[in-house]
Amino acid sequence: MLVLGIDEAGRGSVLGPLVLCAYACEEAALPAIAASGVTDSKLLTPARRRALVGPLEALGAGALAVIEPAEIDADNVNDLELRAMARLIDAARPGRVWIDAPVNPRGIPRFVRTLRARLACDPVLVVEPKADLTWTAVSAASVLAKVRRDAEIERLGAVGSGYPSDPVTRAHLAALLASGAPLPPYVRSRWGTLQALRQGALFPEPA
Repeated sequence: MLVLGIDEAGRGSVLGPLVLCAYACEEAALPAIAASGVTDSKLLTPARRRALVGPLEALGAGALAVIEPAEIDADNVNDLELRAMARLIDAARPGRVWIDAPVNPRGIPRFVRTLRARLACDPVLVVEPKADLTWTAVSAASVLAKVRRDAEIERLGAVGSGYPSDPVTRAHLAALLASGAPLPPYVRSRWGTLQALRQGALFPEPA
């Protein structure tokens, strides 16, 4: 049976795209994929993630959906992610799908209903928090999504990780705002981080 794991990288970032990966493989290949050392991509070094790409591509196939900042600014990230997942699942037509839940556990039943309504096929859907640690195919998707997302961020130069908690990213954004120039297209301009930084520029703390 063909199975599919889905995970994303960059959902909470203020810079760069949101990258979804759907990793498809035969169920019989899962033990070999697990033996390669895949896990939640956040637990692996960048070098280790890159080293896993070859073995994962030999044992299955990863399909990516890259959602750019302009799309995220113009739409709802939850809807964008749902539509991308539905396209990836319908393209693969697997028998079973494991998804790292992009919503609070209380919201999973509604998420599953909404996703299923968008599908042309009818796989078994398993949506769980931390699925990238639990299900091998999701771990593989996590790694491939993160490798692509890392490459996208590296192309931007010295901007940090792109996440609001990163001091390098915040300093980069503050410099962009201070310049007065239009924000570059890799910035998610509707993100709350930008509003907070703008407020900080308008109302600086006393010396």
